[in-house]
Amino acid sequence: MLSMGVREFYAGKTIFITGATGFMGKVLVYKLLRSCPDLKTIYILVRKKKGQSPEARLETFINCRIFEKIQTDNPKALNKLRLVSGDILEESLGLSKMDEEELLSECQILFNNAACVRFDLNLREAVKFNTMGTQKLLKLAENMKKLEVFVHVSTSFCHDELDVVEDKLYPSKHNPDDIINLTKWMDDKTLALVQAELIKPYPNTYGYTKCLTEELVSKYEGKFPIVLARPSIVVPALNEPMPGWVDNLNGATGIIYAASRGVLHTMYCKESTKMDTVPVDITINALILLAYLTGLQKPKDIRVCNITQYLELNLSWVEAARYWQKYLNDYPLSFALWYPVATAKNYKWEHKIHEFLEHTLPAYFIDLILFLLGKKTFMIQVIKRLSNGLEVLEYYNTRTWVFKNDFLKSLPNQITKEENEIFSTNILAMEVEQYMKNYLKGIREFCCNEDDSSLPRARILHKRLYYLHVVTKLAFYALCVYFLYWIVKKIALIL
Repeated sequence: MLSMGVREFYAGKTIFITGATGFMGKVLVYKLLRSCPDLKTIYILVRKKKGQSPEARLETFINCRIFEKIQTDNPKALNKLRLVSGDILEESLGLSKMDEEELLSECQILFNNAACVRFDLNLREAVKFNTMGTQKLLKLAENMKKLEVFVHVSTSFCHDELDVVEDKLYPSKHNPDDIINLTKWMDDKTLALVQAELIKPYPNTYGYTKCLTEELVSKYEGKFPIVLARPSIVVPALNEPMPGWVDNLNGATGIIYAASRGVLHTMYCKESTKMDTVPVDITINALILLAYLTGLQKPKDIRVCNITQYLELNLSWVEAARYWQKYLNDYPLSFALWYPVATAKNYKWEHKIHEFLEHTLPAYFIDLILFLLGKKTFMIQVIKRLSNGLEVLEYYNTRTWVFKNDFLKSLPNQITKEENEIFSTNILAMEVEQYMKNYLKGIREFCCNEDDSSLPRARILHKRLYYLHVVTKLAFYALCVYFLYWIVKKIALIL
């Protein structure tokens, strides 16, 4: 056990966070303010976006629901947030001279959480977001006078060539500096032609550029204490800031949302495939503890921690889908295109047949009706986007990934019992059925802005859609039987 506790370590500290306005970033800021009340300042990098100034975005950020408890219990804590206007895509992060000097003289802990999680970015854009942004930040960190620890948030899905990923660094396929230079001079057409071959065995640019970035970070070994964190699929909160909290429809959440809306009816997912997801609050607790341990112990080597399940819950994607089906009756959405009946298919050909019958044909039929009524069509485009999204996710939900997490498992043994309750990293504390209930409630409440008062009406709609679904199925089967009868009768007359 270390001589200094977690909250004692963070007392009086100045912290710089990139990606603070994202899903994980919000929870990181919340947890630090909530559980480390004596910290001095949190600098958050905010860029102008969609016509909103950084100042306006900060105001929106502070008014986010997850900060309600802090505003009620300790509103002065929010005064510790310090806006740093900038952009990881700009030279020197777009920092003003005054902000840059302040960070260089004051920053003690740096959480690099900025990245673009889109899997469909071309290589040039992905390198800009995920690699060059970190390159600029590392150059800044190198000159920080008080820097005690640099926490780089990577992903466990950045070494696809390996069957088993351990808590250690692996070399990247290419030198990141070479790839950065290549994207600067090569024209779009040529880069598009070589991209697929360049990023192999990665199916997209996300994992490839995150791997390049790890290699880039490794070049700063020994210059300041570094810990490299690799979360797997980050899902809604287990407990904090509130059970089921989520603010996006990425990944697994997007699939559950589309299925709950009655848009998604089929997906390809092997029944044996195990899932590796980690609630956002457990992920953030791990980041805070990793910064604490690395900052105190100041190792010369880079530390690596896979923030993963490593089959601890041993739950498959198909088993998780059954929980969705079980509890959707209790927490349906207030609007659904059809009764939610999504099922996983064990074979690709089986999924493709169902996709054509249950996605493509209904989409064309709906758009035809809308066209005849003089309304704007939309379903074909929705189904195309859904199909593209399913194609991307197939790579991840048809393979059981092995991410060893020995370092993560060691964290509870290095802090006190009280601190384990505050900064829990125990994935086994999750009660799966209750978590799935909260997951569905979280999508309703935080993504769809539907509170509990809308549930009675939503349940009535859900029941009506069920009856309509049953009647439609019976009518379809009856039509099939009649068609077969007609065929047999015609053949009999001929014979």
